[in-house]
Amino acid sequence: MTDATTDILLIGGGIASAHAAAELREQGYDGSILLVTREMDAPYHRPPLTKGYLQGSEARASTLIHSEDWYAEHDVQLRTRTPVMALDAAARTAKLGREQVGFGQALLATGAGIRRLQVDGGMRDGIHYLRALGNADKLRGALDGVERVAVVGGSYIATEVAASLSLLGRQVTLVMQEALPLERGFGPVVGRFVHDLLTEHGIEIVAQADVARFDGDGEDDAPVTAVVCADGRRVDADLVVVGVGANPDVMLARKAELALGESGGVLCDRTLRTSAEAVFAAGDVCEYDSVVHGRRLRIEHEEVAAAQGRHAARAMLGATEPYAEIPYFWSDLADWATLEYVGPALRWDEEIVGGDPATGAFSVLYAHEGRLAAALAVGRPDDLELARELLRSGGDVGELRERFRSTQPGSRT
Repeated sequence: MTDATTDILLIGGGIASAHAAAELREQGYDGSILLVTREMDAPYHRPPLTKGYLQGSEARASTLIHSEDWYAEHDVQLRTRTPVMALDAAARTAKLGREQVGFGQALLATGAGIRRLQVDGGMRDGIHYLRALGNADKLRGALDGVERVAVVGGSYIATEVAASLSLLGRQVTLVMQEALPLERGFGPVVGRFVHDLLTEHGIEIVAQADVARFDGDGEDDAPVTAVVCADGRRVDADLVVVGVGANPDVMLARKAELALGESGGVLCDRTLRTSAEAVFAAGDVCEYDSVVHGRRLRIEHEEVAAAQGRHAARAMLGATEPYAEIPYFWSDLADWATLEYVGPALRWDEEIVGGDPATGAFSVLYAHEGRLAAALAVGRPDDLELARELLRSGGDVGELRERFRSTQPGSRT
């Protein structure tokens, strides 16, 4: 027996659920909508956590996706601090604490959880992870009196945090496994550009380093004083921020016996429907069948989550079109540079560079067997739009190759 019912249940307090709710109303849907999140806050944008909000230049209210009044104005019931304990897709019920709620259709948008470093001293005071507003508040509050910060990781989160903390006047050291920051996803040209950009602004980089332990003065929960690498290198620090990726939060999906994919996400078809007829997925947990790429994808980025939330909403209303958005990413490194990317490239055998990284305005095309797989641009948005069109059409990379070669001698192969 259920305690209450809703026509559509949105599970998760991120941008996917928020955009799904908005799309439902924009499409004229007048049924009941319940959005539940375990967090204390209404759905908010996460990129400011490593950028404007962390830097103190963006107010908490400005991170909200919808205003506080929006939910009541659009007849969307919002329940914060409400974890979903269980989901029965066949019976179409969800357990919210002690309450059982029936639903007609549901969106699973539970996001991802931080990946923690399992090393000695990992529980020391002064080690921070950044995934929620509360984490950012705690980190900001801990910066008073701190001079030296070690940031562990070499991808988006770590480089953005390093840039923001440097902007705040801290002495920052980036400790990473990679030879160059962002190299794993974007190759050596972009990696070298980011490396040079960070070091030019005073950030020290300790590369090709595995963290062995966190040292401190005292027991394992005493304040951290240093990051110690497996090869013996030591980085003294008053505070540490770890940004080594995230894992899709599929705990609820697994308990509900929804099919999972190879990436660990929730397996979805081309319309973002899961293995349960009444349940869709969007955002970091969604591993979908991409008609654009001809393979399954799971992407962790806000722009993708927003687009998937809107698409899932239309699918709930009966739309049958496949999700065919070209995935778009962006990353701000303080106010020094913005990286924009369309793709993603699973593999590539050629990098074609346009412009000149030394000037801060360049693009990189990632080609595989003569076809465009992805593109990254810094200060050249027109190149990104051309790449987006080519990715959508599946065309040969030759036209862009000639354009790029006219602006940058040679190409990387």
